[in-house]
Amino acid sequence: MLTCVICSEEIMLEEDMKTHMLFSHLENDMHCPLCSLYGVSYDELCYHISSAHPDYQHKIQKSSHSTSCCPSTTITSFTEIEYPQTTGSCGTDSEAKPCGSSSDSFPLQERADAKPMQIKGVLTSEGTSAISSSVNPKIKRRGGLGIPVVENAEYLSEQKSPNQKRQASPKNEPLSCPMCALDFSSSGILQEHVELHLQEQHSAEAAKKLECPMCPAVCSDSASLQQHVELHLDNGAGSSDSDARLAWRLQQEMEKKRREEENRLEKEQFKKLQRKFGLDGSGGYRAQMEKTMERDVARGIMAPAEYHFKKVEMMESLASGVDDGRTRTQGVIGALCQYYQTECKDCAHVWLSADTDHYCSSPGDKGWGCGYRNFQMLLSSLYRLDAFASSLQDKSVPSIPRVQSMIEDAWKLGLDPQGASHFNHKLQGTRAWIGATEIYVLLTSLGISGRIVDFHQPTGPGGTHPRLFEWVKQYFSQSSRSNRLPPRIIQTFVPPLYLQHQGHSRSIVGLEQRKNGSLCLLLLDPGSPSSDTMKLMSRDTASTAIRHVRKLPGSLKHKQYQVVGVEGVLSAEEKQIRILNSRTLCAERIP
Repeated sequence: MLTCVICSEEIMLEEDMKTHMLFSHLENDMHCPLCSLYGVSYDELCYHISSAHPDYQHKIQKSSHSTSCCPSTTITSFTEIEYPQTTGSCGTDSEAKPCGSSSDSFPLQERADAKPMQIKGVLTSEGTSAISSSVNPKIKRRGGLGIPVVENAEYLSEQKSPNQKRQASPKNEPLSCPMCALDFSSSGILQEHVELHLQEQHSAEAAKKLECPMCPAVCSDSASLQQHVELHLDNGAGSSDSDARLAWRLQQEMEKKRREEENRLEKEQFKKLQRKFGLDGSGGYRAQMEKTMERDVARGIMAPAEYHFKKVEMMESLASGVDDGRTRTQGVIGALCQYYQTECKDCAHVWLSADTDHYCSSPGDKGWGCGYRNFQMLLSSLYRLDAFASSLQDKSVPSIPRVQSMIEDAWKLGLDPQGASHFNHKLQGTRAWIGATEIYVLLTSLGISGRIVDFHQPTGPGGTHPRLFEWVKQYFSQSSRSNRLPPRIIQTFVPPLYLQHQGHSRSIVGLEQRKNGSLCLLLLDPGSPSSDTMKLMSRDTASTAIRHVRKLPGSLKHKQYQVVGVEGVLSAEEKQIRILNSRTLCAERIP
């Protein structure tokens, strides 16, 4: 005897049961006997029962196995269930109603007086339910969980009647699952479908394995993982000595790499400084002069014949050690004196040094030869002063390579050993810059008393150095011959001052004091070409050229300035004392 799973009607044959299901239920609204779901087709109802109520399906399978008269056959007999008897608002106590009817909408598991129910189904020999898969092949089961899966989303919507579609959505629009691409016509079916997704996600998270952070082992839960890691820690306690040695070795390797990186950066920085200060072995005055002339020939500026002629002259000058005089401009101090006699009426006093020639940079020393050119200016003035005639018997101004050789000879005498070490005791054939200490070494080696004064920080507002200007005024005020010139123009018998600051040096040949008390230095710059200096000789261009010579306090804003002044002639004993004292060369600091 077969029992209908919807209405519990008993039918003898399976063909009659199919006919009954077709005429009695497929064309009418279906109701779930286990919950409040209604308004779905037969296939949807089978899908719902097998997916949403798997516990009852499992009970049916057990009941079917226990009541089967032929357990060895593939299909067992149908089992029967009875609907629970409840009291509804529209019926009597003895009236049987499905739990999902309109008068009884609460779920079955909430009723304490619910009776066991049995659902008719077909069981296979493996013990799995075939309720929905026997109805339509488009509904399949997922894996071995006994949960049906819709293979074609359009199948459910095609089985619905128009009345069912109206109940599912007022606007007759399909409902899409937020977790996959399936569409459903009923919100109830969509809810059950989403619950299946959540169940599968929970199962996947539960099956996720936990990996040990210390070995490739995999644990099933956090408690097992914790115990496993604790075993690692317990076993590693005995090997603390080896771990300490390993940590020490790693630390030593890191320290070694750090030192190597520091040494590499230091070497790179040192090479940059060598290139900047001309100590990279790229050649000195001669090499730069030859490259410059070759470049001019290649550009068509200089003819090949002129190139060879100038090269011969350069070689002769280098061999003699005397400057060729191509960059010298004479009569500068006389031109300044004449200018102040006729112009600049707002000046109260003007102090000028002894007669000095201007030497500018040449193509052979452009960019690095300012210190050498300033020394040539200083020598040109000392040669004209009788007080230094005994020390300077050779009246010729040396060339730059010759000046480099003179500094090397002074180092050999023991002067400034620290500076000699800085240059590696070699200047010839290099483009090395020289500063105030090298000028002091040169003067001492020649028997001339020099003095280095270091203005190491600004002494005025805005980074200016008013103390420097006051010191220069005091220097030039020591000697004068004002009886031959008007009182406001004073030409002294003192040589110019060597002025050094970061990256450049110039020569101070005078000082100007205006009627308001402000001071102005008069500087000769080796970076100024001879053509600009020659403009001082002409009355028409002197007022324009003087702008490059006059420097107000606002024009000297470097952080530090060093001045080298000449004081007199050294005796042999004083020279030896200076050589010994130069082992730790110190400058006079102001302030």
